[in-house]
Amino acid sequence: MAIQLDEIRAVASRVAASHHLDVVDVEFTGGSKFRTLRVYLEKDAEERAKLKAAAEADAELDLPKGVPVEMLSGVTHEDCVQFAQDFGTVLDVEDLIPGAEYTLEVSSPGLERKLVKAEDYQRFTGSLVKLQTFSPVVTHGNGANRQWQGRLVKLEGGNLTLDLSAVKQKGKAKKATAEAQTVEIALLNVEKAHLVAEI
Repeated sequence: MAIQLDEIRAVASRVAASHHLDVVDVEFTGGSKFRTLRVYLEKDAEERAKLKAAAEADAELDLPKGVPVEMLSGVTHEDCVQFAQDFGTVLDVEDLIPGAEYTLEVSSPGLERKLVKAEDYQRFTGSLVKLQTFSPVVTHGNGANRQWQGRLVKLEGGNLTLDLSAVKQKGKAKKATAEAQTVEIALLNVEKAHLVAEI
């Protein structure tokens, strides 16, 4: 029996909204007896705005030093527990994961969160990112590469622009000049991407 991940994601989003949370990503891995459904959550935009306002007002918050508030999900252990209880009940009642048992894991996306949607790239413009493309991208001075790391400058017209001078490049990219270099990568060519924590 096939798992309907889109349907599961829709149900997860509905349950998350009732807890002032947003679903960042949903993954289903494993086979037969060792199946795992992972749901990554963050506070919704309204709750994140409250967290940011509290941080800017110098409220006594226990925030990691050097981490931009925007990178924090704001999700607590209690949020994950409450969501898991409600979501697990819906999954079982609607039999969205048929067959043998599975493990439900719920957590924050972490500081090095995946970038999944175009909105993620827009939200985290200015952040360091690491990505892998489906097909190599050819640039002047860097040759053809599938692995890229740099500061996300913008997402425009379906293309990402990365500033490669923001990090020390590896391999062929070491030969690049010291001046600011950028690479433009089609969003549709991005196989996977995640933030790189700057602490």
